Amino acid sequence: MDHVRVKQERLVHLLRDAGSLLVAFSGGVDSSFLLALAHQTLGSGAVAATATSEIFPVREKDVAVEFAQARGIEHILFPSEEISLPDFLSNGPDRCYHCKRSLFQKLDKMAKERGIRRVAHGANVDDLKDYRPGFQAANEIGVMAPLVDAGLSKQDIRLLSKEMGLATWDKPTMACLASRIPYGSPITVDKLKMIEQAEAFLFDKGIKQCRVRHHGAVARIEVERQGLKMLMEDDLRKAIVHKFREIGFSHIAVDLEGYVSGSMNRALETMGNGENLDGR
Repeated sequence: MDHVRVKQERLVHLLRDAGSLLVAFSGGVDSSFLLALAHQTLGSGAVAATATSEIFPVREKDVAVEFAQARGIEHILFPSEEISLPDFLSNGPDRCYHCKRSLFQKLDKMAKERGIRRVAHGANVDDLKDYRPGFQAANEIGVMAPLVDAGLSKQDIRLLSKEMGLATWDKPTMACLASRIPYGSPITVDKLKMIEQAEAFLFDKGIKQCRVRHHGAVARIEVERQGLKMLMEDDLRKAIVHKFREIGFSHIAVDLEGYVSGSMNRALETMGNGENLDGR
């Protein structure tokens, strides 16, 4: 724990040096921890900004709003509008770059207008193991990644979040809904709505860590391995089939491998692109 404490102290120094901070706040484990510690360190100098869009579940926005309100943190909700970007909608391997660049440009402008010195996002050192086009966009715009600079891993952040009493300490990982659509298949609002409704249904049934991958008429469900048996319970299985068909899927498949972060990247690898792109 001592080495984690050293990292936490390093993070506090980075936040103090920033002076004031606009945090790109999704309501997830990492950005919640960053925001809470920034508020603890900078007081009113820490401001949260959460993007609203069809690519983010409404449930996640509600969690973010509740988190900020409970701590008296100024919280800005703004439309990210990536759904209007042709390079994003075409859903190529650089999809995330175009989305993040647009997002960070908006945040940078927002910070300048409010006299906030820096913008920060909640990436951690584990994210460096994968190809993350958002990092390139962040570097181009000058957005900080203080959790990375402090050397904090996801495990460190969960540990410190639990110590701080943050309910997000054990929250499942989350990625935008566009990551459920195979590269090359255009992103549409209808597809995003289908995915959100399907995942919300599973979440309400007690399956917290899940992905519903959109393969046209086929929904491919990924859950953690311990959840596979639960999906096969007859009543739940029938309810899922009924609900998913109601949503618009003709066929419902369960991935026997279970939930795998980045599983949508395999198609690129078989096409000769060995980079692990961001399809969580």
